[in-house]
Amino acid sequence: MKDSKGSRLHPRVTSFRSRRGALTAAQQESWDRQWPKIGAEVSDDRLDATSWFGRDAPLILEIGSGTGTATAAMAKAEPHVNLMAVEVYRPGLAQLLQQIERDEIPNIRVLRGDAMDVLENMIEPESLTGVRVFFPDPWPKARHHKRRLLQGPTFALIASRLKAGGVLHVATDHAEYAEAIAEAGNAEPCLTSLDWESPMTHERPVTKFEDKAHQVGSAITELIWGKIRS
Repeated sequence: MKDSKGSRLHPRVTSFRSRRGALTAAQQESWDRQWPKIGAEVSDDRLDATSWFGRDAPLILEIGSGTGTATAAMAKAEPHVNLMAVEVYRPGLAQLLQQIERDEIPNIRVLRGDAMDVLENMIEPESLTGVRVFFPDPWPKARHHKRRLLQGPTFALIASRLKAGGVLHVATDHAEYAEAIAEAGNAEPCLTSLDWESPMTHERPVTKFEDKAHQVGSAITELIWGKIRS
């Protein structure tokens, strides 16, 4: 529920940790050049992806892009898709903007803010070809589990935004969270185990974060669902 100014009267429990960080001079310069063209703050307005990208192409949403290492690599591997990356951490977005500028990657747009607001307010129903959620915060303490992003209501919302045949790809290095994610995802009636050719790649580059998980012996769990075709 929102007041007349659009502010939440009962703010939701967020799934991300608030982090601050200043941009380097080089990051700020890249931000100033790139943000007006390919960046936007999350809002309550429906997004016209075709106009923003300047073309009509399969649309993939990445939730929590971090510093954008995987985002950039996957966008370069899939030049035929439009990729939107959502992240709250400004320095992470700045690093992604630098890589987009350096490598001249044309098919990425970035959104800063809460991914749930993006899904609820900005994305049209049945408009996404894919959704990626890589290494969401596991909030390991039991009292914090309510903050976890991937729970039943989120799966239902994601499913409503996917096209028939669209794909949800999740990766986590937290074993207990992986079990909870699998249970919630398998319980969503619009999602099923993918048994058709995926419309997007599932190959991910190994990021520094994932490499650290490997070094301490954490297993990486990949979970992939498809939206049931009618």
